[in-house]
Amino acid sequence: MRILLAEDDPLIATAIVSGLRKSGFSVDWVQDGQAAASALALERYGLLILDLGLPKVEGLELLARIRQEDNRIPVLIVTARGDLEDRVTGLNEGADDYLVKPFDLEELIARVFALARRFQGRASSELQLGGLLVDPRARTVRLDGKEVALSDREFRLLLALLENPGAVLSIQQLEDKLYGWGEEIASNTIEVQLHRLRRKLGKEWIRNIRGVGFKIVTPS
Repeated sequence: MRILLAEDDPLIATAIVSGLRKSGFSVDWVQDGQAAASALALERYGLLILDLGLPKVEGLELLARIRQEDNRIPVLIVTARGDLEDRVTGLNEGADDYLVKPFDLEELIARVFALARRFQGRASSELQLGGLLVDPRARTVRLDGKEVALSDREFRLLLALLENPGAVLSIQQLEDKLYGWGEEIASNTIEVQLHRLRRKLGKEWIRNIRGVGFKIVTPS
């Protein structure tokens, strides 16, 4: 899942970006509300992490705009404004969750996973397709009960495919899901990772639709 982080404090943002990427998420970071609005207009994100004290366009104003446009993106407010009135206002304006600074990074990541489950209609973070079971929190993959060791890139690629099992994703779409701004992408990175992933799972799991892209399916 690709996440937009709107946070003007570089130290906090760096920690959040690092933690989320280690948990398998792709993250783009902006430092003001105007840049966040532009990013939301250009990209399709699975979640917005929003600081309220943003320059140019304040966080609550941006949130109000998002909801007025009927954009239903899940929004997690992360702010130093911890008074009851502030929390109630944020939730009433359309936020889905509210976390007060300072916070533990593990709690933020847990809330992100919880929001992802809620909006994907799942009771558990685990993803299952036939005999393939993936736990994003534990970063484990099991195929017919046996653990499969994947690299970080392979794991993130598998998650991207499992978000929409059976859907054909182009190389560009997979890159968009896997890489945030500033992450270097080699010209054949996705193809290489797909080859390695097919070798570890079995090529029948990931099908190449020639000239279109790739999809993950339950082997017949």
